[in-house]
Amino acid sequence: MSANNILRQKLIECEALKFGDFTLTSGKKSSYYVNMKLASTNPDILKLISIEFAKLIPNGTDFIAGMELGAVPLAVALSLETGLPYTMIRKGERKHGTGSRLEGPSKGKAILVDDVATTGGSNVESLEVLLGEGIDVTKILVVVDREEGAHEKLKPYNVSFRSLISASELSDK
Repeated sequence: MSANNILRQKLIECEALKFGDFTLTSGKKSSYYVNMKLASTNPDILKLISIEFAKLIPNGTDFIAGMELGAVPLAVALSLETGLPYTMIRKGERKHGTGSRLEGPSKGKAILVDDVATTGGSNVESLEVLLGEGIDVTKILVVVDREEGAHEKLKPYNVSFRSLISASELSDK
């Protein structure tokens, strides 16, 4: 069984894939929802994701970056899998301390990880935070691409975008 099929089966088994009426972060309505928190809090699924992500990391990557909340467990697991450090991206500006939206390394080449990509809005926000700090982002890795515009929205940034599984693969079969 391929890694995609195993991941698909595990997402179904842990009930991360739900059908009904949902409003997504983007505000769009959807007949299905992928709750990656159910998957990323399961050690077996988190390990599978980190193994598959590790295969896609370009040589010369200095660190992994991920936006709070959903991407942080993915970044941590991938860090443990590869030995690369990770950076957490805060969702909003910080009014105290250093005021930085980044916690962790902030120099060099990074990959950006995320749980689900829909329209690409949060991917663009994360990418712009990193680029604004002068970080060279070489690849964006997401677990699930809902195939609703993220890839197209990210094209102007000229950063490679890969998913482990697509919405069509989730619903196929």
